[in-house]
Amino acid sequence: MRLLRLTLLLALQACAGAQLEPAEAVVPEMSDVCTEGSCYPATGDLLIGRAHQLSSTSTCGEHRPEPFCIVSHLQEEKKCFVCDSTAPYDDRNNQTSNHRIENVVTTFAVNRLKTWWQSENGMENVTLQLNLEAEFHFTHLIMTFKTFRPAAMVIESSSDFGKTWQVYRYFAYDCESSFPSVSQGPMRKVDDVICDSRYSDIEPSTEGEVIFRVLDPVFRIDDPYSPRIQNMLKITNLRVKLTKLHTLGDNLLDSRMEIKEKYYYSIYDMVVRGNCFCYGHASECAPVEGTGQAIEGMVHGHCMCNHNTKGLNCEKCEDFYHDLPWRPAEGRNTNACKKCNCNHHSDSCHFDMAVFEASGNVSGGVCDECRHHTAGHQCELCQPFYYQHPERDIRDPNICQPCNCDPVGSLNGGICDGLTDVRGGLIAGQCRCKVNVEGERCERCKQAHYGLSDEPEGCKPCTCSALGTLPGGNPCESETGSCFCKRLVTGRDCDQCVAEHWGLSSDMDGCRACDCDLGGAVNNQCDQVTGQCVCRPHMFGRRCDQVESGFYFIALDHYTYEAEDAKFGPGVTVVQRPHPLDRSPTWTGMGLVNVPEGAYLEFSVDNIPHPMEYDVVIRYEPQLPEQWEEVLLTVIRPGPITADSRCVNTVPDDDNQMVSLHPGSRHVVLPRPVCFESGLNYTIRLSLPLYSALSDVQSPYTLIDSIVLMPNCKNLEIFTASEGADSLGPDAWDMFQRYRCLEHSLSVVKTPMTDICRNYIFSISAMLHQGAKECQCDPQGSLSTVCDPSGGQCQCKPNVVGRNCDRCAPATFQFGPNGCRACECDPQGSLSALCDPLSGQCGCVPGGYGRQCDRCLPGQWGFPACRLCSCNGHTEECHPQTGQCLSCRDHTTGHGCERCLDGYYGDPVLGSGDHCRPCLCPDGPGSSRQYAGTCYRGDSSVQAVCVCEPGYRGARCDQCSPGHYGNPGEAGGQCRPCECHGNIDMLDPESCDAASGECVRCLYHTEGGNCGLCKHGYYGDALRQDCRKCVCNHLGSVPSSCRGPGECECDRSSGQCQCLPNVAGQYCDRCAADTWNLASGAGCESCGCNALHSHGTSCNEISGQCSCKLGFGGRTCSECRELFWGDPEVKCHACDCDPRGLSQEQCDKSSGHCVCVEGVTGPRCDVCARGFSGTFPDCHRCHQCFSEWDAIVGQLANHTHRLVSKVKAVKQSGAASGPYSSTMDSMERSAEHVQNLLHNNPASQPLSEVQELLQQASELMGALTKSLNSTEQALVQTSVQDQDVQNRLDALSSDSHKLERTVRELLDQVEFIKNSDIRGATASVHKYYLQSQASSARVNASTVGQNSTAETSARLRQLTEDKLNQTAVDFKKNHAEHAQKLDDLAGELQSLDLSELSHKTCGSVVSRDACSSCGGLGCLDSEGRPKCGGEGCGGLLTTAKNTWIRARDSEQEIISAIEEVERLSKMVSEAKLKADEAKLSARDVLLKTNRTKDRVDRSNEELRSLIKQIRDFLTQDAADLESIELVANEVLAMQMPTSPEQLQNLTEEIRLKVEELGSVGDILEQSSQDIQRAEALLEQARRASSEAADVRDSAEKVKQALDEAQKAQSAASNAIKQATHDIQTTNKLLSTVESETAEAEQKLTEATTRVQNLERNVTSLRDKALDVTQTSERTKEDAAVIEKIADQVKKDLDSEIKDKYSTVEKLVDDKAAGLSDAKKRAESLQKEAKDLLLQASDKLKLLKDLEKSYEVNHKTLERKAVQLVELETAVKELLREISNKVTVYSTCLL
Repeated sequence: MRLLRLTLLLALQACAGAQLEPAEAVVPEMSDVCTEGSCYPATGDLLIGRAHQLSSTSTCGEHRPEPFCIVSHLQEEKKCFVCDSTAPYDDRNNQTSNHRIENVVTTFAVNRLKTWWQSENGMENVTLQLNLEAEFHFTHLIMTFKTFRPAAMVIESSSDFGKTWQVYRYFAYDCESSFPSVSQGPMRKVDDVICDSRYSDIEPSTEGEVIFRVLDPVFRIDDPYSPRIQNMLKITNLRVKLTKLHTLGDNLLDSRMEIKEKYYYSIYDMVVRGNCFCYGHASECAPVEGTGQAIEGMVHGHCMCNHNTKGLNCEKCEDFYHDLPWRPAEGRNTNACKKCNCNHHSDSCHFDMAVFEASGNVSGGVCDECRHHTAGHQCELCQPFYYQHPERDIRDPNICQPCNCDPVGSLNGGICDGLTDVRGGLIAGQCRCKVNVEGERCERCKQAHYGLSDEPEGCKPCTCSALGTLPGGNPCESETGSCFCKRLVTGRDCDQCVAEHWGLSSDMDGCRACDCDLGGAVNNQCDQVTGQCVCRPHMFGRRCDQVESGFYFIALDHYTYEAEDAKFGPGVTVVQRPHPLDRSPTWTGMGLVNVPEGAYLEFSVDNIPHPMEYDVVIRYEPQLPEQWEEVLLTVIRPGPITADSRCVNTVPDDDNQMVSLHPGSRHVVLPRPVCFESGLNYTIRLSLPLYSALSDVQSPYTLIDSIVLMPNCKNLEIFTASEGADSLGPDAWDMFQRYRCLEHSLSVVKTPMTDICRNYIFSISAMLHQGAKECQCDPQGSLSTVCDPSGGQCQCKPNVVGRNCDRCAPATFQFGPNGCRACECDPQGSLSALCDPLSGQCGCVPGGYGRQCDRCLPGQWGFPACRLCSCNGHTEECHPQTGQCLSCRDHTTGHGCERCLDGYYGDPVLGSGDHCRPCLCPDGPGSSRQYAGTCYRGDSSVQAVCVCEPGYRGARCDQCSPGHYGNPGEAGGQCRPCECHGNIDMLDPESCDAASGECVRCLYHTEGGNCGLCKHGYYGDALRQDCRKCVCNHLGSVPSSCRGPGECECDRSSGQCQCLPNVAGQYCDRCAADTWNLASGAGCESCGCNALHSHGTSCNEISGQCSCKLGFGGRTCSECRELFWGDPEVKCHACDCDPRGLSQEQCDKSSGHCVCVEGVTGPRCDVCARGFSGTFPDCHRCHQCFSEWDAIVGQLANHTHRLVSKVKAVKQSGAASGPYSSTMDSMERSAEHVQNLLHNNPASQPLSEVQELLQQASELMGALTKSLNSTEQALVQTSVQDQDVQNRLDALSSDSHKLERTVRELLDQVEFIKNSDIRGATASVHKYYLQSQASSARVNASTVGQNSTAETSARLRQLTEDKLNQTAVDFKKNHAEHAQKLDDLAGELQSLDLSELSHKTCGSVVSRDACSSCGGLGCLDSEGRPKCGGEGCGGLLTTAKNTWIRARDSEQEIISAIEEVERLSKMVSEAKLKADEAKLSARDVLLKTNRTKDRVDRSNEELRSLIKQIRDFLTQDAADLESIELVANEVLAMQMPTSPEQLQNLTEEIRLKVEELGSVGDILEQSSQDIQRAEALLEQARRASSEAADVRDSAEKVKQALDEAQKAQSAASNAIKQATHDIQTTNKLLSTVESETAEAEQKLTEATTRVQNLERNVTSLRDKALDVTQTSERTKEDAAVIEKIADQVKKDLDSEIKDKYSTVEKLVDDKAAGLSDAKKRAESLQKEAKDLLLQASDKLKLLKDLEKSYEVNHKTLERKAVQLVELETAVKELLREISNKVTVYSTCLL
């Protein structure tokens, strides 16, 4: 038995080994098997030879003998034994009580069951552990227990010599209680850890086995070499933890010895199956060194490695075999370690995974400590500073040679290329130079570099500018870096231009000359980069050759002094000339001066710009044929020339020069230049002592225009060639003369100037003035402040002249903001073309009158032949040209006041003795009861005949005409037309009530109190006499709306008739879409077309026939087609009828039964019917008796059938009613009771009770039978009675059928009448039907034949069907997509919410149930009109309406403003008349003051000269203290020209003259009031502009609302159209407002212009008055100041006046203290004058501000109008888009 068990154990081990070691089965026993692939050592028991390495934590008798007992051996006598493990087991010495752990090692001895290991008694937690000396493959474990197997145990392993442990398997009798957290299986993966209960049962009590396989054979191992499987098999330690004993019912192991002695662990033997773990690199293993002596059968742990591996387990590669990574052998792949390749330069290496991966998994060996200056993974490279000799083998010890590179100039301190690599661009031994270094050894700098050093780049790049360095060669010196520069370039880097040069460039010389303008620039230095010169003030440009805006450079003849401004000698007069219109004038200024022989002119020169010599030019216009021989020009200097003066070289002859005036020339130049200094006042006297010594001309004279001081240019620095100075040299002067630049400036009429001359003159001007001169354009006379940069001529307004545009041209007047006005003196009525420069008054001839001398005196007409007006004594004025009398009095009118005004009659002609009398119609003109415009005197009556106004009649016009009403008999009463909208006869006295005006006889089918409505039965617009009769179809109209044929009522405005349901059209004459049968009289019925079987939802309006698809028929296409029957959804069958017995071809649609003629029956109508005899189709009616007996038999049969049915019903349900119902119910209850009793407990009821119940049931059945018999008899009687009733009902039914046929015939007639109104009568339809049948016959006949129409049509149809079949799929697909899109659109339309649009349009949200007070989309008011918006609503409609109301109010306000402007215009006209009167008075005063002024001028000439010199001197910048003191002493030394008494008298006289001008204040006050009115009117215009802006804001709100409503539906179109209409109305009103505002603004402008003209006239008058009031010592200076203030109204010169006055005051006080009283009076007069000037200035400023404000407002209105137009365009575009969307959505299917 034991032998058999051992044999089975060995067989099991062998099978397990074959399962767990897949490679072992194919490994041959020969040692060379490893050369073919992986190899493995043989498996065995790892415990053999390792008993000393097996340990346990508990062994019985280890320290002393211990007793133990057995439980299972009940048959044996001895139950308890002793365990003594102190000595080893020795059978020979009878040491059999030893039970150490080594006893479990299998020895296969005969006494195997006599040795075992046993634990201590009662010890549950015991661990058995095997420690191996190396890694081994562990396949399975087998343990045979002597006692019960453990109730719980764990098998664990370690692969790191006990550092960490992993559980293999849990074993337990009760896994849930022993290992609750461990799964109980089944295993899903081979490495799952579970708890197994198979090996933990109590049975057997001995020799129970525990078998554990590392790899369960259930699982298929696809890759036994995977790391996961190998890690499971690999162990260094194995541990078995026994955790629980089987106690056989002893729940507790207490301390009693008899209990513990029975329970312990005991194992016979233990097999740990495995082999040496060599990773497939060894087939044999040797003992591990130091493990003791080997015994037979021991599995050794030291692998005998192959494949270039080593280690106990072949776990690493041999030395110098690291070119590939170590890997276990797998199958046929040895994965042998590969030898490193170090090219004989190293003997060791190591593996580097990074290198291996970088090589593409080819080589990972890295050589260690390369020799012979080599380096690299395989010693294939040379070390730094060495290179590979190209001609030597890589294994040569001298393969690497040292580099020869300059360490300073080469990279990396002198490293060269280690080897030659053509692709990589490497050459062995070549030095790699730094960026800026070159040479074989990198020993020198590259070209354009210098300074070899240790810097990263080696050499520094030359910083030479490429533009400034000479081209070609090295740009700089290689050591210092200094650059080689071009001719005009300097600097170390050649990056700077030499002095007076700029613009470093690639030019040959490198730079360009500054070429600064010698006049415009300070010097010839410029910016090195931009070339910008240093400009003088107000000059710009690179060369400073341009002037700033508002400045200019002078012409050479700029310093021109007009002769008319000079001081005249005796006999000298001014000759003014108007400028010619077709050519340039040949003079300058206002004209010329007539100088007779012996007279002189004195010119005052005080504006010399630069001290130098000037050429003096005299411009003249010869008047005599001969030369003026002697003209003397004398320069009177203010004092002697000082030694340091620029004019120190002047000789006396230079200041006194004689010339002649040639008659063929207009200018002459003095022979020698004259030197002038700036800042001094010179007087140049021009004398004409002798015309000609030989001439006999009496009183010779000539015309002098002006004198000109032209700089003597030749001596200027720009034309001199001094060394080191900025000049153009002598060549410039030659060019200046060659181009005759001087001659261009001599004449008044200029020829075009060349650019060369312009440039020269520009430089001269800038040099003379140290820059540019300011334009100083007069703000009133010029168009802008910018003048012509060449010469400084400002852009003058019309008729304004002068360089500064500061005066009117000759023959013009009234200098002001709009220029000057032409005098336009009438040539017939004026003395000359010139007029007064202020008032414009021309000099009139006797009889001439007016400013232009162009009309007659008042009371005359017919200029120039003036004659008296002829006006019959009714006026003194008449039209100056036509003689038409003006302002006729005495109620007269006409050309000569020869007839009466309307409302008067008589003869007003002078001498007639009559006059104009009022027409009393009835109370006369001007009264509240005057109803005639005029009257006339009858032929036979003295009384006047009234010509009544429309609406009045009677001799006195005191009655109302027909068609009018009112109360003309009362004061203020009037007759008004009856408000009947033109629907009455105005000649009919009874057409309306004469008192109330109520309309009585309305015409044109109208009615109502004002004939404003159409009559009932009529519609249209009663206000336009457009009432038309209602035309309604009585078949489609509501019957109640029609009183009879042609007498229907409709909507009075639209004419819409009241239609029946589903009837449409204004006249209710057609069915709505998808309806038919208008002739029914009850409205149209729905077509009801089958959506699947018809082509659409519409049908024929008369027949209702839908358009069916192929294969379908019936009116609604829900049946089979004609001559077919059945369910069209399933299948249709052809009607199979015998045509001989048919009454109609169509069979029954549902059953297919044919409709037979009388006497024929059967489904096919092919047999004779009952009551007929014969053979079909010859069926003959039977005798009459047959029908009678057939009826009786039929009745009996029917009665019998009914009785049978009733009996069957009684049999099935019993008597359900009647007197037996209660009995039947009682019987049923009794039966149910019996059933219950039987069901509940049958044995408990006596049989007698059951029998009694049965008896009762039998009795009840008998009674029931009797009752049924009597009931049957009653039923027979009832049947007889029922037959009688049935006969009577049949008679009534027959009568009813007859009546029904009669009614049907009547209905057919009615239908015929109804159909007569639409689409023809029934007779016509029948006739056409017959015609159609005939046509059908012809068509059928045409179908016979091969080429017949039908045959051709069939072929065409077949082709068409084929084509349709080809495209059917695409069509259905597209149709489905389109249908889906339509459904989506319909859904969007259904879900579209218009509440927000309604809110924005009408101001409220419309709900589905009700409308709010503001209405909304779809809401109607009580009168049926659309309701939207209203008071208090904020919608678009309300906003537009409010905007319209505001625009209407604005229109009214503007009308009022226009009236105010007209009234203001009248007031301004009156003010102008007063101003004219004031000017006439002022003119007289001016004449007197001029005479006074002449006397004053002669007495204070010396004082004026002194003041002028002082002013010029003090305004100089170079005046020092010494000079000021010298001048002050000279002034103190001078004597005043007049005494204090004379000055006081003169001042008093001037004051009296000024007081005579008192009316000027009144005029100014009146003008101030006019200005205030103009301001008020302007404010009204501003308000109108503001309201227009509000309207524009409202329009913007409208646009925003429309932007949000873009997705609206058609329901919003009406409201949007209404809003659009309101917007258009608003735009029209705005246009009206804008036009009327423009007219008002134009009138306001004219009023403002008149006020400005008045203000200028007053200002001019005041200026002249102020000139008179100045004191003698300040007359000249104050007059200049006041003139300047008058010219420039805005400037405040108060401080300048005070300063200058204080200076003079100090001088005067020091010289004459006695003049203090006169000075005080002068100050008082000066203050008054200044106050008047300030007031006038303020008024003028205010008017200008008003003018600017008006322009701003006007521009604002224009912008708003443009914006409104743009908004209107945007709104129209939005409406167009909305309309398009409405059109799109309206075609969608809802």
